[in-house]
Amino acid sequence: MRILVDTNILISAFVLTSPRILALMDTLAQEHTIVLPSYGLKELRRVTWRKFPQKERQLEQFLCELPFERTETPAVIDVESYPDLRDRKDLPILLSAILADVDILLSGDADFAPLDLHRPEILTPRAFCEKYG
Repeated sequence: MRILVDTNILISAFVLTSPRILALMDTLAQEHTIVLPSYGLKELRRVTWRKFPQKERQLEQFLCELPFERTETPAVIDVESYPDLRDRKDLPILLSAILADVDILLSGDADFAPLDLHRPEILTPRAFCEKYG
């Protein structure tokens, strides 16, 4: 399956080094295709620079070692054409997942939970492991 991984999952894997998330990332890398949107990569670098500046160099190493397919997030988004999200800053991630035609959007962000989409399937890491693990 092709799985778009949200920035919050990457931060948990890279910065917080959560053993559960690291194991999930290993599974994704070995058994699936990880898809990362340009918006999410910029957001990851921005958060790392702002909150964890000592880890900037390690971030680039992490991204070099992580097998992933990059997808471009459109620069201009017509917010009226897509599902309503409480936090409009999440729309670029959702749009990237829709346009990349991924099977799953993997996110710990509760703002995605109320969406009722046929594709992509939106799952938390826990729900993904319960369903596919």
